[in-house]
Amino acid sequence: MTDIAAGASPRVTTVHGTVRGAVERGVAVFRGIPYAAAPVGARRFCAPGPPEPWTGVREAVAYGPTAPKRPYAPPLDRLLPDPAVPGDEWLNLNVWTPSPQPAGAAGLPVLVWIHGGSLVHGSSAVPVYDGSAFARDGVVLVSVNYRLGVEGFGVLPDAPANRGLLDQLAALEWVRDNIAAFGGDPDRVTVAGESAGAISIAGLLAAPRSAGLFRRAVLQSGAPAALPPDAARGTTELIAKRLGVPATAAALAAVDPEALLTAQTEVTSGGNPLTGRHSFQLVVDGDLLPQDPVAALGAGASAEVALLLGTNTEEYRLWFVPGGLTEKISRLKLRLALLKFRVPNATARTYRANRPEATPGEILGALATDLLLRVPLNRLADARTDAPGATYVYEFGWSTPVQRLGACHALELGFVFDTLTHPDTQALAGPDAPQELADAMHRAWVDFATGGDPGWPAWDGRRPVRFFGQDGPAVVLAPRDDELRSWEPYRNAP
Repeated sequence: MTDIAAGASPRVTTVHGTVRGAVERGVAVFRGIPYAAAPVGARRFCAPGPPEPWTGVREAVAYGPTAPKRPYAPPLDRLLPDPAVPGDEWLNLNVWTPSPQPAGAAGLPVLVWIHGGSLVHGSSAVPVYDGSAFARDGVVLVSVNYRLGVEGFGVLPDAPANRGLLDQLAALEWVRDNIAAFGGDPDRVTVAGESAGAISIAGLLAAPRSAGLFRRAVLQSGAPAALPPDAARGTTELIAKRLGVPATAAALAAVDPEALLTAQTEVTSGGNPLTGRHSFQLVVDGDLLPQDPVAALGAGASAEVALLLGTNTEEYRLWFVPGGLTEKISRLKLRLALLKFRVPNATARTYRANRPEATPGEILGALATDLLLRVPLNRLADARTDAPGATYVYEFGWSTPVQRLGACHALELGFVFDTLTHPDTQALAGPDAPQELADAMHRAWVDFATGGDPGWPAWDGRRPVRFFGQDGPAVVLAPRDDELRSWEPYRNAP
């Protein structure tokens, strides 16, 4: 049964039961729909299983529970609000779809959003990810929660690896089986994500089990990455050691969830994603991920899937600027960092020459941004030049006036979702971000999800990049190519 009509409380029957949502600003919204069983009790640290079916009508007007997490540490907590919703049914999703459904609505394109947050923060309840604008423009938007931290990505000998990635896969299978009832076309699915969400999508692109679940993918500020189990288990072992228990699922399942979360926060706090710290990563487990995503994608995995990928010009400033790290990095510390990360001397000279007024901290930030994000994404685009699925590359370069953050990590999100007026978006973008730039960027994502073409030339030998900057969008050929090419001798990131 499907009843998505203007002025009504919309109802949709899924394979597990009927849900009732709400109509908000001409869009039908269904929140907190379980796509898998609650990962608690006997199901803790297990692969996701199907949710229990229900009878009657389940209310789906409020966001469902979020995975256990702690807020971002100050001062990032003021820039990246991260709401927490209590409860056990963390494995839930939200759907925004037009109301009333337009004529011939069965078959609308679908965009599935996977949030970022270093695999320890974030949820689908973040207001910046409101899907109303996508539904307004004819795209069914689905946003997903998945297990975080040690629950989702801890490496344990008696539990499947990549449990959070398995959750995302289960959510995509739910979309395949249910989205037609919401007016979406299961054969026109685009999966999109930012930061850890983009890294997750690169993992899904490399996972044979995801074949056929999506036709297109968007990677925002996150590159393919995974570790061998032996290299990835260190974070889990440090958490278990702090708790005084073995690093096994059986032992950790007996630990109070709050105590586990406290130990996790103590181990993973400090540092940042660019300069390194104890963190959670995807794992080359020989099952879901039989091969490193970098190698798999370079060898042609998911070559038929169209890609839209890119970075922000000054990703590093979100982590370097608020805590004053840019000013704390001296010439000596820069030199030591270049040695630690084995940055070629010629590369460092190129970046310095192109930024004669930059401080050592700004030089290090630019190098780190490109080493960990821009270089690997450009190499992915290069590897797919002859792939049947087209590749499109963008760069977001508009500078926020907030705290001298520039074109920092996560700033593009409010533009993609067209949520610039929301206070949580304005915490990072300020109150006067240009709506016309959001119109252009949001339209590109809508067009890509709808027809596979965001509106600029696909990647080829000319290296076209759609630059979303202070003066509006423009296509630039091979921007800062001297810097990218200076990394060519560099083969293995630390």
